[in-house]
Amino acid sequence: MPLWNLVSLALILVAAALFYRFRESILMPLRRFEQVEEVTKLYAADARSGEPVERYVFLGVSYGTRREAEAARHAAIVEKAREFYIDLDRMYLSRRGWREPRGTAPALTNRSKSEKVTPPRP
Repeated sequence: MPLWNLVSLALILVAAALFYRFRESILMPLRRFEQVEEVTKLYAADARSGEPVERYVFLGVSYGTRREAEAARHAAIVEKAREFYIDLDRMYLSRRGWREPRGTAPALTNRSKSEKVTPPRP
């Protein structure tokens, strides 16, 4: 029993040493997973008066108020989410591996009813 404890301790130390050695290559993809930086607050000199004023920066663009900067950040997050879901659709909904079901006939529809329907009034 004490021998197994020594072996497991040695394996944990080796795993920790390997993680420490390759920590940058392991942690960089995890850092890129966040992908959207935070809105940062800084003080800059006003162009007209030279007095320090609060500015908010997002992706290198300076905004006058935090609300404007957060709106730009929100728009960037929504755009990245749309790109992500479009990529998912391309991967999983591609026609390459998709097949039509066999042995079933297409459903018959009565087109005469759809022509007589009137839309509701507002």
